[in-house]
Amino acid sequence: MKFFPKQLIDGYRTFATQRLPTEQSRYRDLSERGQFPETMVIGCCDSRVSPEVIFDVGPGELFVVRNIANLVPVYQPDGTAHGVSAALEYAVTVLKVKHIVVLGHAQCGGIRAFVDKIEPLTPGDFIGKWMQMFIKPGEVVEQREHESMAQFVERIEKAAVFRSLENLMTFPFVRKAVESGQMQTHGAYFGVSEGSLFVLDRVAKEFISVRDELKSGE
Repeated sequence: MKFFPKQLIDGYRTFATQRLPTEQSRYRDLSERGQFPETMVIGCCDSRVSPEVIFDVGPGELFVVRNIANLVPVYQPDGTAHGVSAALEYAVTVLKVKHIVVLGHAQCGGIRAFVDKIEPLTPGDFIGKWMQMFIKPGEVVEQREHESMAQFVERIEKAAVFRSLENLMTFPFVRKAVESGQMQTHGAYFGVSEGSLFVLDRVAKEFISVRDELKSGE
């Protein structure tokens, strides 16, 4: 353990002495029965946006897949490896989750790289190729007149959630579950600086502040 990150060892020590004793029975139950989460979250790799922390859940409550810019590719059974598609396949057909949440966020590095059209970081240009999934062939994404850069970036961050929700429905097993009423898909957006959460209103096609909704319900 000499070269293992000290921060992680210290964190585990705290977990093992403080949290684990109160949740030991839950871990044991999960080990014996398996996992049965009702919700899958497709989030970003960004270290500031942890679904388990944002939604204050315990072990076994969320099935999470994270990638650059929380993107969902289109259904493409081409014989190559697809991590997000594999996670979707398992969540929907085996775990039979009732909800899939695409969680976007502010200050997304992947979206900023896409907007700024940065040069490839390596010869593989993995980020650049990954982000190209965000747009359809022939689609042009540009800053609008009278739109600040901050407004432009936020619009694209939220557009990525819309596109991922759209791409979800290209998966036959997802579409079948949604159309049969067995599952629902949702969009959400997290504001890092304020810790604010916005949930997509599919009818109005806009993100609604959860805090505002909670206040209005008081």
